[in-house]
Amino acid sequence: MAVVLRLRQEGAHGRHVYRVVAADKRFKRDGRFLEILGNYNPALEKGNANLDLAKVDSWISKGAQPTATVKSLIKNARIAAAK
Repeated sequence: MAVVLRLRQEGAHGRHVYRVVAADKRFKRDGRFLEILGNYNPALEKGNANLDLAKVDSWISKGAQPTATVKSLIKNARIAAAK
């Protein structure tokens, strides 16, 4: 099973909010997922992603591949956590 860490779109029309999830690559974007890892609200200022970095690290160690956007969110979350 190929697992990816990606964004799952939620929220009202024009006010999207995203959940960062671990999902099988074959599942639809907003379909089934394995675990919720955090959320992301692009309407807020920087530092608007709330991620459980322990869960993220666990999935990456199991071979999950983050998408480019999620990889950027993880990087920013690590920088924010270090401050």
